[in-house]
Order: sequence, then structure tokens, then C-alpha cells
Amino acid sequence: MTDEKESTKDYIKNVREDVDLLGASLYPEESSTHIQMRNCFTPNTPHKTAQKHASRSSPAPTHVHAQGGRAAPLSQATDVGCFLYLISSSLSMFLLRLAPRLASQASAAQRCGLATTTTAAPSNAATSLIAETLADMEEEAAAKAAASKSSPTPTAPAKGGAAELKAMGRTRLSLEERKRRRRALDGLGIAPFGQFLKQRGLALERAPTDTLQLNIGLYCNQACNHCHVESSPKRTQEMMNRETADRCLDFLRRSPSIRTLDLTGGAPELNTQFRHLVTEATPLGVSIIDRCNLTVLEEPGQEDLAAFLANHQVKVVASMPCYEEENVKRQRGSSVYHRSIAALKKLNAAGYGQEGSGLHLTLVYNPVGAFLPPAQPPLQAKYKEELMARFGIKFNDLICITNMPIKRFADHLYRRGELEKYMHLLVQSFNPGAVEGLMCRTHLNVGWDGKVYDCDFNQQLDMTMSGGKRGGREGGMTIFDVQDAQALLEMKRPIMMDTHCFGCTAGEGSSCGGTIAAPAAAAAAVANA
Repeated sequence: MTDEKESTKDYIKNVREDVDLLGASLYPEESSTHIQMRNCFTPNTPHKTAQKHASRSSPAPTHVHAQGGRAAPLSQATDVGCFLYLISSSLSMFLLRLAPRLASQASAAQRCGLATTTTAAPSNAATSLIAETLADMEEEAAAKAAASKSSPTPTAPAKGGAAELKAMGRTRLSLEERKRRRRALDGLGIAPFGQFLKQRGLALERAPTDTLQLNIGLYCNQACNHCHVESSPKRTQEMMNRETADRCLDFLRRSPSIRTLDLTGGAPELNTQFRHLVTEATPLGVSIIDRCNLTVLEEPGQEDLAAFLANHQVKVVASMPCYEEENVKRQRGSSVYHRSIAALKKLNAAGYGQEGSGLHLTLVYNPVGAFLPPAQPPLQAKYKEELMARFGIKFNDLICITNMPIKRFADHLYRRGELEKYMHLLVQSFNPGAVEGLMCRTHLNVGWDGKVYDCDFNQQLDMTMSGGKRGGREGGMTIFDVQDAQALLEMKRPIMMDTHCFGCTAGEGSSCGGTIAAPAAAAAAVANA
């Protein structure tokens, strides 16, 4: 009998501890509910007396609570019943308390004009985004073809449309894009960018190279509307090989002025050379940047990506065009938002964005339309407020990048009849204070095939550096043609410029590192335009 009593006491003690945990998790601020749950398994003095008296005549005694007069069974079986009853009641109370909070959040979101679909969807880690992206691309192509046939207007031209231009080939397409922008500026009476600078007493000259930026491939699991490189799951051929990757590493070792290795794409993580480049560059002591689309962390086979990046102290610069689902959906696809939120949580769990971790997480904002980005500081504050309140997500900082009028975004503007208007906005917002900080002065950009450029935007327009000997297009230089960063500087070669350069000097200026001019200077530039 004594053993049975001791067994019952131990059982009740274990259940009471479980109740403590349950109560603390469901009702951390409501001690009365927690106490009620605990009291079901904590007989007080009167209960013990009743138990002792009843034990003389009954092997399965019960007692009566002082509160409510409800019977409280003391056997193991009835303890379990009480426990399950309280769990059911507690969950019901939890849901009742949760409903008004959700309604309040939805109401607040509506008042602010925000989307109300802010809860994270179930994890899609086991499935790839690629199939959905390809389906979206086919649907968009069909819509463009239908619009071109039914309404050959300036907003949906039958001749010179996207399908026709793509059939011309990449080089021809880039030339046609440049002609479009040039015609838009001719209509506004604007001089070419180089001449425009000279008229204002400004010069754009190369300085010592401090950043080696590698576009290691155009393959991507997404196909964003603003993408200036036209990355997609269809770009399977444009991928850097090991020979070119090793030559870039050798160039890096020989160039002490370079302190940053910037890896971009496409989705650079999906290139076979990505981890090789990171692993080999880490001992060199340079800062390594991964320009990440976030959803790649949810792709099959990338389950260890966050840990890999953290182990090599890689700085993550992640595209997050808005904290609102609807805006992200318009620019990047229907499933991207929830996958991006899941990826940010993974990065936070790996230490990114956490104070004192040394793991830096930067978010990137791109406008979702034909307008300039707002000032960085207030937008960063809003991002931090919203992402923390909605998902508990932390990050270090946010940068704003202007959409360049090239490739997919240029085609988007042209089809909508907005290219000339956007070019006018860029020119009217010219900021002379941004010229000195332009990334083409201090960056060396290398394409997946080894060709070198002044910047990533020039790469997409095939504006290679001149003077190459190893098969560069139209004499373009490759990474195999130049020994190191100092040799490049000593060449004293001019920076390649064109009309898209107005995008980097508009407003507060724009680069791969965000804005490059003070807000006051930007405001003055717009006012004096």
C-alpha cells in the first residue's frame, strides 16, 4: 500500500511539473489560470484530511475543491482526465484571447493601408521555387504575346517587343536597349552622360580598386521584374567554371588594395563555384559578401547554407523589396514572401542580425515601380519595426538601390510607355555629390565567363573594358589579361559610360552598397534641376 501511495505521489508531482510548463507557456502573464491548473494536482490541507478519512473506506478517494465545489479525483486515471480537461479549457481560452488580437492587428493594418496577409505560411523547405517561377514566366510571356497581337500601341508594341528583341541575341538586345534610352534622352535634349558631367565640371576617373565583384552565374530560382541581369531558372549555361574562379582568387591574392570579395548572380549560392570561392577566400582576411535572394535558403540541397555562411563569417546582403507581402508578390512572385520570411528566421537562428554575433545581415530595398527609393534611415527604421512586430526578425541595416533602366526593368518600362518619363526623372534628379562615390571608380566586376567590367550594370550591357587578348567580345578584357589591381590602375583606361549611369547619380545616388550622397545634397540637387 505504501509503495502504491508513493507511486501516486510521484506521478502527481510529474504531472504538476508538466502543468507548470503548460501554464507558463500559454499564460505567462495570467497567474490565476496557472494556479487553477496547478491546484487540480496540488491537494491542500483540507484535501489531505479528506483523502486520509476517505482512504479508510475507499481505495479510490475523491476530494472537493474549496473553489466551485467541483470534485477533484486523486487516482492516476482521474488525474489524467482532469489534466486533459484543463488542457482543452486552456486552449479554448487561448484561442478566444488570440482572436481579438488578430482582429486588432488586421484593423490597424487596414488603417495604415497595409496588406493584412502577414502570417507566415507553412514551410516549403522540401520543395523548390523553380517550377513556380517557370510557370509564372510562361504565363507572363503568353500575356505579352497576346497584348502585342491585339493592341500594337506604344505601351505594347508589336514591333520591337520583348520576344522579338530576345530573338536578336544578347548583344543585339543590349544595343537596342541603349538606343531606346538614347532616343528618350534625345527627346529631352539631354547630352550623353560623359558630356553631361563635363558640362558641369565633373570627371569620372578610376581610383585604386577596393572591391572585386564576381557575377558567377545567371542561374536563379526566381525571375524578378526589376532584375537588371535577367536571371531565371532558364539561365543554365552562364555559369562560372573552376578555371575562371581560381584565376579570380589568384587576382585577389595579388591585390592587397582589395578588401572585399562581392559574390553575386543570379543566385550565386546555386553555382558550383560559390562554396569553393568562399572557402578559399576566407583565409585571405577579406570581407566576403553574399548577395542573396533569401529564397535560396529554402531550396532543396541548401539546408546547411545558413550554417556555411555563418562558419565563414560571410556578410549576407539580402533582397527584401518590402515588408508587405503584396508588394513583394508583384515584384518577385507569389511564394517569395513567405519563403523569404522563413529564410530570415533561419539566418537569425544562425546568429545573423544578433547583437554581438559579428554576423552581418543587410536587407536591400528596390522600388516596385518607376520611382526613386526613399531616404534610407527612416525606411530602415520602418523595416525594423514591422519585421520585429510581425515575425520577431532582426537585421543590422538596410540599403536602397535605384532600379536601373536596363534589361528586364527597361523592357517593363518600354512596354508601359514609361521609359522616357523614367529617364527624365533620373536626369532631373541628378546629384553631383554622388559622382565621387560611384562604384565604377573602385570596383572591378568580373562576369561568369571571365570578362571584366567597370560595374555589374555595364556587364549586362556588354560594355567590357577594352584591351583584352583572350577572346573578349570586341576586344574586351578578361581577368586573364590583367595581373592585379595595381596593373589595372596603371593602365589609366577610361571608365565606360552610357545613359544608364544617370540611375546611379539620381537622388541620393545608388550603388551596390546603397545610397552614396547625403540627403541634404540630394534634396538640393533635385531643387536645382
